[in-house]
Amino acid sequence: MRAIVVDDDKNMNIEQVSTPAPSAGEVLLRVAAAGINRADLMQRQGLYPPPPGITENKGMEASGTVAAVGAGVESFRPGDEVCAIIAGGAYAEYVVVPAAQLLPIPDGLSLDDAAALPEVARTVWSTIVMDAGLKAGETLLVHGGGIGTHAIQVGKALGATVAVTVGSEAKAQRCRELGADIVINYREQNFATELAGQVDVILDIMGGQYVPGNVDALAIGGRLVIIGMQGGLTGELNVGALIAKRARVIGLNVRNRPLTGPGSKAEIVAAVAEKEWPLVTQGLVRPVISAKLPLADAERGQAMLDSKDSVGKVLLLPTES
Repeated sequence: MRAIVVDDDKNMNIEQVSTPAPSAGEVLLRVAAAGINRADLMQRQGLYPPPPGITENKGMEASGTVAAVGAGVESFRPGDEVCAIIAGGAYAEYVVVPAAQLLPIPDGLSLDDAAALPEVARTVWSTIVMDAGLKAGETLLVHGGGIGTHAIQVGKALGATVAVTVGSEAKAQRCRELGADIVINYREQNFATELAGQVDVILDIMGGQYVPGNVDALAIGGRLVIIGMQGGLTGELNVGALIAKRARVIGLNVRNRPLTGPGSKAEIVAAVAEKEWPLVTQGLVRPVISAKLPLADAERGQAMLDSKDSVGKVLLLPTES
């Protein structure tokens, strides 16, 4: 099969590699589309290695058709159309996926477009809903691009007031179109000042330098969920303010969770299928896609995602290479 392989100089090339075979509990997926995520860029730079035993090849989400099933897989059969979260290897014509990480295609969504949802859906739902417990009537603040466009929609669907930080008027307008109630241009405004003491849940990809402002923005009983480090590894935490607000700081990672059991990938996938997919079917949550490219254009796709002007997921289509 054809797959994207990263060489020693971190260049991405399309090569012929062996087609993997599913082991017990796994399926072989013929990839229709693969989503590009910021974690892929970090892995390419050597900053986000895959879990032990997982391929170094990139790609953490895909949609496609089940081509074969391993021993013990009864919920899926060849020919089923699905989408999936994957620990790695989706930039390819075929990829092996644990059956517990497969999701049905939401009604009304095309097979290709469904590839834009698994990673953002599992991240947003597991963080702001399962861990932070966002409820109707609360205020959600989101720092973060592709995650942000999805979190806006989920927050609104759940009945929350949604605030976002952006760096341009173009992104501000897109966030408003998606339902954001409060849009703060961080180049011109200080989000911590604008939202001081008002925010119940913060979803943050920045980390380090955003910690002080995030704590200032939290309301009594607020929850700060940090899932990224784009703003650095360290930041000053005002413990007194945190205690006074009875607030929580939560660090989360989805990729390295166990496959099954409490807090596992399987538990998140099941929750997404049961709770979020109906919101997709109702049209309350939709994929935000900026481009669809041939598999061979993976390097260009990553550059597009890394652009400051990027809004939405970039998809790779192996069948159009």
